[in-house]
Amino acid sequence: QVQLVESGGGLVQAGGSLRLSCTASGRTFSSYAMGWFRQAPGKEREFVAAISGSGASFYYADSVKGRFTISRDNGRNTVYLQMNSLKPEDTAVYYCAARISAIVKITPVAYNYWGQGTQVTVSS
Repeated sequence: QVQLVESGGGLVQAGGSLRLSCTASGRTFSSYAMGWFRQAPGKEREFVAAISGSGASFYYADSVKGRFTISRDNGRNTVYLQMNSLKPEDTAVYYCAARISAIVKITPVAYNYWGQGTQVTVSS
């Protein structure tokens, strides 16, 4: 069982930045691909970014390319999402997820463990 704890959400003005963190329990963190997803009110959960177990491969949704950066520190069991140039449409609950495989996938059903979510609100 893997437990994921997110932090770093909050309220920010458009154009601002936030960094989300997600720390995982367990001793095999590098064997998990990690993903960030988000869900806005009334909408389905959508893919944001994902990174392989080694950190060598990563993918982004088109809507965040060039603005968001995913990274991981396997020594700290932590994955990060640096969010720059935030827009009101980025407002959502952001979820961290872990996949029992080092290979990246971008669909929510491919992930086995989920954090509780952290709210990101971008004001215009």
